[in-house]
Amino acid sequence: MINFPPRMILAAAIASVVLTPVQAAESIAEAFENGKTDISFRLRYEDVNDDGATDAEALTLKSRITFTTDSYKGVSALLEVDDVTALDNVDYTDGVTVRGTTPIVDPEDTDVNQAYLAYSTGATTVKLGRQRILLDNQRFVGGVGFRQNEQTYDAVTVTNKSLSDTTLFYGYISSVNGITGTDTEHETHLVNAKYTGLPIGALSAYYYSVELEDADDSLDTYGVRLSGSQPAGDAKLLYTAEYATQENVGGTAEPDYYVLEGGVSIAGVTAKLGYEVLGSDEGVGFNTPLATKHKFQGWADMFLGTPGAGIEDTYVTVATKLAGIKLMAVYHDYESEEGSLDFGDEWGFVAAKKFGKNYGLSLKYASYDAGDDIAKADKSKLWLTATAKF
Repeated sequence: MINFPPRMILAAAIASVVLTPVQAAESIAEAFENGKTDISFRLRYEDVNDDGATDAEALTLKSRITFTTDSYKGVSALLEVDDVTALDNVDYTDGVTVRGTTPIVDPEDTDVNQAYLAYSTGATTVKLGRQRILLDNQRFVGGVGFRQNEQTYDAVTVTNKSLSDTTLFYGYISSVNGITGTDTEHETHLVNAKYTGLPIGALSAYYYSVELEDADDSLDTYGVRLSGSQPAGDAKLLYTAEYATQENVGGTAEPDYYVLEGGVSIAGVTAKLGYEVLGSDEGVGFNTPLATKHKFQGWADMFLGTPGAGIEDTYVTVATKLAGIKLMAVYHDYESEEGSLDFGDEWGFVAAKKFGKNYGLSLKYASYDAGDDIAKADKSKLWLTATAKF
């Protein structure tokens, strides 16, 4: 039997009497009265088989309540609380689910996932407080939304859309609230400019200076990204190209990053071929500390930290929809960027089905086979997930 945390039941009861906004409020009290509440649940079973450690499994329930006020004189507020509860007999070490020596990073916790004030005037929006920040495809800055405990940021952000087809973003981060439930103090600056007026696609340019508070150096990343599509008869051609360079201020390493991806979508099937490189310089690999890393280099999460020799990931994805079920298969082949060492390969599969707008089921699987030239073991992961939102 699933036991919902009492604090979540109480919040849900309160939410049931909150009205849906119909127009901008004429007072602060009316802004709260016209606020909107969203409630969601995500039940997940995860199983990990690790040839190099003890296997692990976990059954967790994520409960989320989000309350957003109406706008009063351009000001609104958002409060989002998450609760992650273990529904089986698991052990916790440093906030991470552990069976033997294999971690499952979905710690039990109740925390404020988002809490911010927003002020909008014209084409500019300013947010102050704990918030979600997702830039481009989340390769450098993201939320790791797949995990039960999402990554969010204590920050002030400014988004401006006054220029045609252009979105300008600036953010200053004082703390990163990670997926293990720990907070890391930062003095990080994010700058991103995106232009969608080109006939060939969206062009982004960015500068990210990631610096831990009281650290002696920072990680500065400069890059440019182009992503788009073009019709070709009954098909659609897809393409992405991105390049970035990184400087460890206070150090001497300057590794590069680049990705080239091409694909085609035809008759309900989308296939892509990609080549992503996180380079190496003087034994230091290109690093993406704020990324949604689970989206990249395989779902088994074997390369959350870039090896000192760098990594080359050649991948193929095929996706379609059958009887209302979204299906996708992906294959990765890994080598080092320096020396062409064999880092192994990985297969991944996912099947997902929505039932109306509010319910969903998914099955996800990843299997990694270690290469001859890396000190890693074979590993497979399986996730069964059910979602509901109201």
